[in-house]
Amino acid sequence: MSPRPGRRPGPNRTRAQILAAARASFAQNGYDRATIRDVARRAGVDPALVHHYFDNKRKLFLATVEAPVDPAAIVAGILHDRDGSIGQRIARTFLRAWDGPQARTPMVALLRSAASDPEAARIMREFVTTEVLGRITAALRVPDAQLRAALVGSHLVGVALMRYVIRLEPMASMPPDDLADAIAPALEHYLTGEVSAATPGEAEGMRLPDP
Repeated sequence: MSPRPGRRPGPNRTRAQILAAARASFAQNGYDRATIRDVARRAGVDPALVHHYFDNKRKLFLATVEAPVDPAAIVAGILHDRDGSIGQRIARTFLRAWDGPQARTPMVALLRSAASDPEAARIMREFVTTEVLGRITAALRVPDAQLRAALVGSHLVGVALMRYVIRLEPMASMPPDDLADAIAPALEHYLTGEVSAATPGEAEGMRLPDP
């Protein structure tokens, strides 16, 4: 039987419509420029319904890529943990998350997608810079926050690519805490050491969230 005119689709169908609309919005606008209002317009629903299902843009994005972890929880743990330097905490948390059996397959899939698709790479770059590293550098209140976040991000993505995709030895088989100890000094330097400032145009190109 066909649904009556004006009848709302079921919850599963509505959620699927919103996710499809979100994928289209993120693909066209990138993470930073996509909005809940645009997603709602594409899905033909009220913006409040998008918030009802996904709460905010970060959680909506995580649902579209089927991410196994919420970076907000990871960032909170890194900032509140006092075991080791900030570089050690980031490296240790990053590698433990990737090494988790439930997280590795979808996260490697995301990495492969970003490595082969420029649009996917742009979306992931904006998300990681804004929601993860941007929050850490903002909380640290360091100068040249955009450059520092980019340096940390490029280092971590390179490690993930070599360890989990290319499987370069001995990096691929090192215990995660041992590898964390090896890369932590570089991350620490990026975050707290002396780095060259970005150009004015680059420095204006990133919006950091409030800590």
